[in-house]
Amino acid sequence: MDSGPRSPKGRRTRARLLEAGKAVFERDGFLQARITDIASRAEVSHGSFYHYFESKEALFREIAEEVEVRLVSMDDIAHDSDRKGDAMARIRAANRSYLLAYRREAKIMRVIEEVSRYDQDVRAVRTKRDDYLGIRLESAIARLQADGLADPRIDKRYAAMALGGMVARFAETMFIGGWSYDFDRAVEQLTLLWANSLGLDTGNARSDG
Repeated sequence: MDSGPRSPKGRRTRARLLEAGKAVFERDGFLQARITDIASRAEVSHGSFYHYFESKEALFREIAEEVEVRLVSMDDIAHDSDRKGDAMARIRAANRSYLLAYRREAKIMRVIEEVSRYDQDVRAVRTKRDDYLGIRLESAIARLQADGLADPRIDKRYAAMALGGMVARFAETMFIGGWSYDFDRAVEQLTLLWANSLGLDTGNARSDG
């Protein structure tokens, strides 16, 4: 990531370029996006673009990192919870938060998904997000086990990878793949899958069918 400008005007210009780049990448995709169009939308000259970013790739990688950070919102699923209902509520809230964030960013996520297949740096941004989320989920699962709510036989590292990946893949399929799912039911079903996988008591869990 490029070092940021120090002056308020420079920071505002850089922010406009990030916003403009995101809009152009969403509209045109990565390969067809042009620096000229990004600069024009940000109301700066073509040459000024290079004062803030060394390339279109550098701009895109920073946008991708910002978006990936915003998606890491389903990470606090068991903090300070000592009852099954609290744990279920936190899992539900985390799943809802993640799906809402992914839905808001679906246009750019489509492009990020594509670019990550051939750009090592963008793929590294995604891996960093996954690693961070995995650590937080492992911690949450460990707390549930320590509270006697989750099955102690479960390996928290494997569970975090599997369950985090399940939600991320479901979001991609729902908002990019074009599959039709009811949003609230999706949240509830993912929550039940999470809870059942960890061995939580879901006998009184809410069900949307």
